[in-house]
Amino acid sequence: MTTTKILGKRKRIALVAHDHKKVDLMEWAVYNKTVLAKHELCATGTTGKLMEEALDRPVKKLLSGPLGGDQQIGSMIAQGEIDVMIFFWDPMEAQPHDSDVKALLRLCVAWNIPMACDRATADFLVTSPFMHDEYETTIPDYTKYLSRNVKENG
Repeated sequence: MTTTKILGKRKRIALVAHDHKKVDLMEWAVYNKTVLAKHELCATGTTGKLMEEALDRPVKKLLSGPLGGDQQIGSMIAQGEIDVMIFFWDPMEAQPHDSDVKALLRLCVAWNIPMACDRATADFLVTSPFMHDEYETTIPDYTKYLSRNVKENG
């Protein structure tokens, strides 16, 4: 069973980038500055500061990813406060907070959040007609999961 949710024309976009991908995300954001200006942006730590400077507009800044920013975004996803995730992660370098990164990616899938992890996918996402209009999305119903019978061990 699922429920639906209407994403407004003005999307709430989370922006995250690992250190070696920050330049790529900034270049992408500047290239898409006009589109991003129509939406509400939030970002983890340094990415948020760089994004504000690059776009010359306010960005809701959270903690740095390894200090809890990824988890803050995860919480926002679970509470229905994020509509789109742009996460340029570095596949070639282990991160000290890999478990947080994996959890964040899992939450995007669990809550049916459109997500881009590279420039090509991000380009497809922001040029989609769904990005510029209201969009009816489905939200999985986890009632059955939450009401499952959990047995104690031992």
